[in-house]
Amino acid sequence: MVRLEPLTHLFDMLHHFWEHPKTERRVAQLLIFIFLGSLLCIELKRQGMLPPSIAAITPNNHFHAVNLAFSMLLVLEVMSLVFVLSQSVTKSLGKQFEILTLILLRNSFKELSNMHEPIDVMADWEAMLHILTSSVGALVVFIGLGLYYRMHRVQGYLRDPMEKLHYIMTKKILALGLFVVFLATGSYNLWDFLVNGVRHEFFHTFYTVLIFADILLVLIAQRYMPSFHAVFRNSGYLIATLFIRIALSAPPYYDAAVGIGAAAFALGVTYATNVFHYGSLAPTQQKPRE
Repeated sequence: MVRLEPLTHLFDMLHHFWEHPKTERRVAQLLIFIFLGSLLCIELKRQGMLPPSIAAITPNNHFHAVNLAFSMLLVLEVMSLVFVLSQSVTKSLGKQFEILTLILLRNSFKELSNMHEPIDVMADWEAMLHILTSSVGALVVFIGLGLYYRMHRVQGYLRDPMEKLHYIMTKKILALGLFVVFLATGSYNLWDFLVNGVRHEFFHTFYTVLIFADILLVLIAQRYMPSFHAVFRNSGYLIATLFIRIALSAPPYYDAAVGIGAAAFALGVTYATNVFHYGSLAPTQQKPRE
């Protein structure tokens, strides 16, 4: 583990930089600039004032600027998820549900780009239904997330300080690798869009990678927390992550339903592991058989 310390220090430096107040302010300013800049580019295209190469990748509807700004906000939240991965499984899953609520809201804003300017209620009725279902789904998942955080209890599976330290270091190495994948995937998607005009579903791709990372994390946890109770909880949370991935690629109406189902399943796993502790007690703590 000593050889891995430089990598964990690198991860800690990146984590500290990302959560620094100055970084947060600069990122917020960047989002404002991107939103205003995209509005300006769309208007210039509508007026025929953009070069052909830039006009080819610029949409005509001003609502696309809202979708772009919200997509960038989601990218930042996914970046935060990478760093949360090094903490607890509970916090990691909670962060994924936070992102799911934002993605459902993003789907609502995305539907705005399919509507007329100005909005025609009769012609845009289907898009309005999509906005309604995605928004309600986001609200229900948000409420479920609040209950999830309230129900959270520290299980205390790891009591050995050295084992706990090694487990945290291993998770940081995994998170650092995921950070590299995040940058590589995002850079390629951006390059392919700017050069070839090909649009990729970044969140779908990265969440698929995240599922494999979560599986690896469950296997790593098995090394340090082999009790049935811990394995069941971690595996159950992994299933919830899988439901989130299905919700991202599901068509309208179904995406909100699957997202709500994922939140309900996570709440069920949390409740069950809080109430039932069989198999999680150390041998010295177990009650004698009668």
